[in-house]
Amino acid sequence: MYFAALLARTEDGWEASDTELDDVETLSDLVDRAREASADDDTVIVFIEQEDAWFGIVRVEGEDDPRIYVSDGAAATRSSYGEILIREILGDDLDDAVDDLDTLDLDGTEDGEPLDVPADGDDEEVAGPSETVPAAPVGDRLVLADLGVPPNDLLALDSDALAEIADALGAAEVLEAVR
Repeated sequence: MYFAALLARTEDGWEASDTELDDVETLSDLVDRAREASADDDTVIVFIEQEDAWFGIVRVEGEDDPRIYVSDGAAATRSSYGEILIREILGDDLDDAVDDLDTLDLDGTEDGEPLDVPADGDDEEVAGPSETVPAAPVGDRLVLADLGVPPNDLLALDSDALAEIADALGAAEVLEAVR
């Protein structure tokens, strides 16, 4: 289960809104949604969380490129929304891992036939995307540094990270209202 919210910085402070990700297929879709939440090219923070498995932050400011942070790259690749963020952070590295899977010489086991493993046990394994992405934070660790969440604090977050980030931003009440 996912939770996603947008925090838009305004003259009056932070405004939060719950957001559905059902029609988000690319990072551009997510960034467009964030820009729509801001009237004057103000800072918009997109929070995405998958039940304490991982969380992601996308910071959008005007027409600048988005800044992205993901708490656990490997866990995020197992989710469609996380994969969108990881692809942007790692670029070709993740594409290469996916291409490796697409070019495998399939041996028939996909059809339920038994695999003939050599007697010496020297069977080759091909790393999948989640094995090539670190099970660690990836992305811009300074994404919220100027807003009161230094990199060391961001890296130390795990459960209920979004609430702690919102608290540091002074937006805990507005985020909790949409939660």
